Amino acid sequence: MKKRYSLRVHLVGAVAARAGDEASGPALTLAAFALTGSTTDASSLLAGITISAAVGGPVLGALLDRASRPGRLLAGALVVYAAGLGAILAGLGHLPFAVTILIAVLTGMPAPALSGGWTAQLPQAVPDDGLPRANMLDAMTYGAASLAGPALAGVTAELLGAPTAVVVSAGLIALALPTALMLPARPVRQHVLRKASVVSDLVAGFRAIVRRPPLARATLTSVVSCVAQGMLTACAVFLGEHVLGGAGRGAMLLSGAAVSALVANAVLARFPHSLAPDTIIWAGALVQAAAMVLATSEQPLLLVVAVLALGIGEGPQLAALFAVRHREAPEHLRGQIFTTGASLKITGFALGAAVAGPIATWSLRGALALAASVAVLAALAFFVVPSTADSSSEDRAISH
Repeated sequence: MKKRYSLRVHLVGAVAARAGDEASGPALTLAAFALTGSTTDASSLLAGITISAAVGGPVLGALLDRASRPGRLLAGALVVYAAGLGAILAGLGHLPFAVTILIAVLTGMPAPALSGGWTAQLPQAVPDDGLPRANMLDAMTYGAASLAGPALAGVTAELLGAPTAVVVSAGLIALALPTALMLPARPVRQHVLRKASVVSDLVAGFRAIVRRPPLARATLTSVVSCVAQGMLTACAVFLGEHVLGGAGRGAMLLSGAAVSALVANAVLARFPHSLAPDTIIWAGALVQAAAMVLATSEQPLLLVVAVLALGIGEGPQLAALFAVRHREAPEHLRGQIFTTGASLKITGFALGAAVAGPIATWSLRGALALAASVAVLAALAFFVVPSTADSSSEDRAISH
């Protein structure tokens, strides 16, 4: 079975699912605006499908950890997400908007399956000694998806209409179904009858994140970093308009960051043991802070340099976060820890974007400076959790 489900197969499925996910946000926003004519409705729809991931992620992760065939549950989550996108599109302009928002909230609940839930299954595809390199390659799929997804949504909307862009994003997610269904069953020694309830597993998952210092530090730093990233994303349109001569060019800035993140991870994939992942996590936050400070110059050339530097900080930080999770997560809680972490990051990103938007309309430079400060805070947060905490007793409790 492992021969059938190779790392290459895993990466192909991950790219398809994540590209569809990255395309779905811009596609839904464009479709909502095209069909309702309201920017408020468009932003509300995007918020609805994003925020519910905070609830769905931990529950989905707990269920993945309990499943003897996690691939089937993962495939089910992909089906729900793809079908939900179709239902939202069908409801726009035909159903009361409150009903469409409710559909969006329900659709967004399994969204972490496209990120953390997928990555949690990576050990099924590679032997233990191949996991560091596989982590880097898996992280690269996020960069590839964030580059290709929005671009595909924009081009499709321009050529064929915004509703078609939603259909394309759902189709990409559906393309990942065969890969999910091919995921091997858990070995019998790993899948035993669980006496604990799902609620108990949820508590154990959160406890594992909090009580294992390396995992707690990595999670805290990554979430605060996502707040800063959300703030910068909210500023992208303003940067495009004020610095590059067009609001649409702000999206190109984010694509530039995705490119440099891909390159940085490709380099590190060749030298997977060159730096400790724990070091990369806090150092990556500082690199992002420096990039955001550079962006406050509002000079075109320096802005391009800043965006490239941002990707150099983001890409390796994400790969290092995966490495820490794989290293620290108990096997029976791995899926929950990955999806819970993804949910927290999504929530942090949404919070950062919500805070920075109004500030950027008042002072773009002030919003960028605030984002840089939050990124510095993310690096400092890494050292808030004592690295020498004695967690042996907690580890024994969690593992049973």
